Amino acid sequence: MQPLHDKVAIVTGGSRGIGAATAIMLAKAGADVVINYFSSEKDAQHVLAEVQSIGRKGKIVQADVRNPEDVQRLVEQTVSEFGKVDILINNANIEFAYKPFTEMKWDEFSYKLSNEMGSAFHVCQAVVPHMIQQGGGKIVLISSSLSRTPSHGFIAHGTAKAAVVAFAKYLAQELGPHNITTNVIAPGLVLTDATKDQPAQVHETLRGLTPLQRLAQPDDIAGAVLSLVADWNTYVTGAYIPVNGGIDMS
Repeated sequence: MQPLHDKVAIVTGGSRGIGAATAIMLAKAGADVVINYFSSEKDAQHVLAEVQSIGRKGKIVQADVRNPEDVQRLVEQTVSEFGKVDILINNANIEFAYKPFTEMKWDEFSYKLSNEMGSAFHVCQAVVPHMIQQGGGKIVLISSSLSRTPSHGFIAHGTAKAAVVAFAKYLAQELGPHNITTNVIAPGLVLTDATKDQPAQVHETLRGLTPLQRLAQPDDIAGAVLSLVADWNTYVTGAYIPVNGGIDMS
């Protein structure tokens, strides 16, 4: 039997990159998938077509996960369409200011912190009551290796992603008695639309420093997500799992 047979998953930021790869991989594992997107409707339609070609049901829902009303609508539409929600992948990308601390304005810094945590908070809070009612569920929050290993210019991003890691631990503790697991995937550099325009030398340097001698593809992250939500994985919660090819083994 497939590891996600007849499960229902919500993937926020599911139209591109890691989110799209995850939505498709969960469908291949047997799940019906709700693909959330903010502005990339055409990309979301493509992912939906992939999910349906696999033989699973899918649905796309436009929602700004920074907005509590949008989040509530996203979850309500999921439950209305599929009757439940078993899996939440909190992946939506929140933009941030790339600059050093000495040049950072508080408004820029707090924007990332507030919206990163706000989106995770609202999505989890909307989903959890349904998971409690149905007797369990699985939550995966996508963080970043920058939450533990600083890099120049990423102070807003790294700090916000570190907050996500702490948040996940508290959810794991509080929701464990309800048979809900909460875990974190922390990717390193992943080759997506968001990173393809970075300097080639940066990519080559990172590739050379990585024990696996390659940079991550979105499917690498999706595979790690699947390993956490598969039916056979029922006793891992509160974990921080780096997916970086071994470049950082801390």
